[in-house]
Amino acid sequence: MYKIGHAIDVHKFASNRKLFLGGVEIPYSLGLLGHSDADVLLHAITEAIIGALGKGDLGTHFPDNDEKYKDIDSKLLLQHVLKMMKEEGYQIVNIDSSVLLEQPRLSPYIERIRETIAILCNTDTKNINVKAGTMEKMGFIGNKEGIMAIATVLLKKGD
Repeated sequence: MYKIGHAIDVHKFASNRKLFLGGVEIPYSLGLLGHSDADVLLHAITEAIIGALGKGDLGTHFPDNDEKYKDIDSKLLLQHVLKMMKEEGYQIVNIDSSVLLEQPRLSPYIERIRETIAILCNTDTKNINVKAGTMEKMGFIGNKEGIMAIATVLLKKGD
């Protein structure tokens, strides 16, 4: 049996925060505002897995008013959801994702992000795709106010 999940996450830029995307720290003058480390890409992937399993959304499992998740590393959130996924007998077939931002340029980091996500998800890098695009200077992303990530995940029951 196959299941598909899809999710979108958005965070606005903030001063005095580190920028994490896909579990990788990206050198930039701003980070993302959030209750956790605000890794918008890992949040989208994690929520897509939750969605494929039919178990609600990110906020259901990791409420932003729960202090135990304050500034938590989003890799830990993903690992928790991956454990849930494995307990239900599913594994990742592939993940396709997009990060929408004007700056910083992600091309120098895409392969490292893919490798990090593959390691976290215990899958081959060929099963992980990360694309980066701009909004052509339109809207809040184009105005460099924040970043959006979109992820689609395909899960398969069994090995």
